[in-house]
Amino acid sequence: MSVQEGTRKLPGHREDTATCEHIGRMLARISDKWTILIVRTLGQGPMRFNVLKREIGEISQKMLSSTLRDLEENGFVTRTVTPVIPPQVEYALTDLGRDFLTPVYGLADWVIKNSTRIETARAAYAVRQGSR
Repeated sequence: MSVQEGTRKLPGHREDTATCEHIGRMLARISDKWTILIVRTLGQGPMRFNVLKREIGEISQKMLSSTLRDLEENGFVTRTVTPVIPPQVEYALTDLGRDFLTPVYGLADWVIKNSTRIETARAAYAVRQGSR
């Protein structure tokens, strides 16, 4: 375990450090742009790959495949192959994935409610940067 500059380990707090590291790893895994969009989109119900890609929009086939594999590995998504010609593959949220919708929707609501404040802050920052 490495200690970041400016932080120190206190005796008896290894569990807190381990917990924080675990939380950090999981947040990195689930908080990227595509994961959030895929989970939110699959919240509408099971979808085939191309429908999911169309619903999400500007995502490459490679990125969608990679993110779906990661979500399946971590228990958020199931992949069901129907043995027809050509094979049909459908993705759906698991119970864990549906539980994850709660914070995803909460974050989306927060962004919507605070968009004006964020844009105002960005504009003020741009003005300050321009005056340097």
